[in-house]
Amino acid sequence: MLLAVAWLVVALAALASSARAHSLEELEGALGARERYLEIVNRPAPVFALEDARGRALSLADLRGTVVVLYFIYASCPDVCPLHSEAVAAVQARVNATPMRDLVRFVAVTTDPEHDTPEVMEGYGPAHGLDPANWTFLTSGGGRTDETRALAERFGLKFTTEKRGYQVHGVVTHLIDKSGTLRARYHGLRFNPVNMVVHINALVNDDH
Repeated sequence: MLLAVAWLVVALAALASSARAHSLEELEGALGARERYLEIVNRPAPVFALEDARGRALSLADLRGTVVVLYFIYASCPDVCPLHSEAVAAVQARVNATPMRDLVRFVAVTTDPEHDTPEVMEGYGPAHGLDPANWTFLTSGGGRTDETRALAERFGLKFTTEKRGYQVHGVVTHLIDKSGTLRARYHGLRFNPVNMVVHINALVNDDH
């Protein structure tokens, strides 16, 4: 494990140097050529103002200056949401083994704020291997049950509730840069986590 972490630190240091030597757009082009589940976007991210499990407000503006990995889930989802969170946790573990830990925020947004109570939200991260140091679960609160689904639609996702109460939806992980620009969407669960870490590293080191 220590050797793997050391290798990742060295590799990311080399990539940071490469990112400075070449434009972010060039790196994203190279990533797009080898990562079939990557969609480059490059437009302002939809703004939001939500709250965490303890009722503390957090908006997209509050996250300026950090790279944001954002995705939509709901805690009672029986299939893809747990797998999605575990895929994000795998990326987070790689990021947090490097100096990027304090420069990247991982944000989950619930699309079921009525049932995802503070108690449910508090227990979700530890159950799926997510590090609370830089992972946050956000909600609109039970009184605004449609707000986060409307936010998901602004990000290009639709969560449709079926008769049994489950939500039918796609799986996308969004990368937002330090200025609040939506740079990319990683579709599904089969993306290579190393490619996402390389992309995050490039965004962390991009100062333009």
